[in-house]
Amino acid sequence: MERRDSGSNGATPEVVVVTGASAGVGRATVRELARRGAWVGLLARGVDGLEAARREVEQAGGRALALPVDVTDAAAVEAAAERVERELGPIDVWVNDAMVTVLAPFEDLALEDFRRVTEVNYLGTVYGTLAALRRMRRRDRGTIVQVGSALSYRAIPLQSAYCGSKFAVRGFTDALRSELLHDGSGVHLTMVHLPALNTPQFSWCKTTLPRQPQPVPPIFQPEVAAEAICFAAHARRREVWVGLAGVVIAANAVAPAALDHYLARHGYADQQSDQPLPADHRDNLYHPLPGDHGAHGRFDDRARERSVELWLSEHKGALLGAAAGAVLVAALGAALRRR
Repeated sequence: MERRDSGSNGATPEVVVVTGASAGVGRATVRELARRGAWVGLLARGVDGLEAARREVEQAGGRALALPVDVTDAAAVEAAAERVERELGPIDVWVNDAMVTVLAPFEDLALEDFRRVTEVNYLGTVYGTLAALRRMRRRDRGTIVQVGSALSYRAIPLQSAYCGSKFAVRGFTDALRSELLHDGSGVHLTMVHLPALNTPQFSWCKTTLPRQPQPVPPIFQPEVAAEAICFAAHARRREVWVGLAGVVIAANAVAPAALDHYLARHGYADQQSDQPLPADHRDNLYHPLPGDHGAHGRFDDRARERSVELWLSEHKGALLGAAAGAVLVAALGAALRRR
């Protein structure tokens, strides 16, 4: 990942900001960016995870700036963006990944918890996007990656606050994309829709459920998401669908009522394991949990390391070319047979 500055004699490393960088998908994305040679601005609340992520980038030969930030604080996000540009250079890519969730029936949700999920997932994305745009607009280049979900198209029970926030991010992103196109802007806006992932989210999310939360299978490793995010940052696609996200989105477009009834029957059980929720369960809704939690959750034995759908998306051009070539060969063959 290199950016060649106009008028320079060489290339400088790409500068990328990742929110939610201390754990889960954000942490996996930081590792992938470091592997590709990027310099990374790390934004998250958890200091232990941020410092561990910073060391990983530096061990890979890059530079990193760890900035403890709660993305619900617009002024703090703006100040972080300013410091990244001052210490690392112009921001080329901004990844909005920070998220929290609560697993509970809607009527069991405290209103302040619903508000908190909305502020982190939706307004945090808005604030990050604004901070990035203020800098990218004047250079007329750059990419903003919104980390979405299959649940931004198809909501599920027990996650009304999370699903609502992801729907809001998609609506906001689509509106802003049209505005950028209207203005002829060189800034690119893309959204990556993720499937169920093996991240620490299910160990530290707030819940009122009696059993431990779990992702709905099939489950993918966070490195699959990281690959998709890095691909989206440079492929100039409108959206990238990962895992079975595309299948879920398509099914909802065709038969939403059928999915309503299916989720009513299975959505509660599928999001809980057979293990009771520990009495000492702690959540990260308002404050980060101490320690470095890394990228992976507790589902390594069930998580897939590859996504066929992502591979097809990454190779869409070659596959379309091959298909067109096959059609041309078939047409020529038919014409020769007629002659």
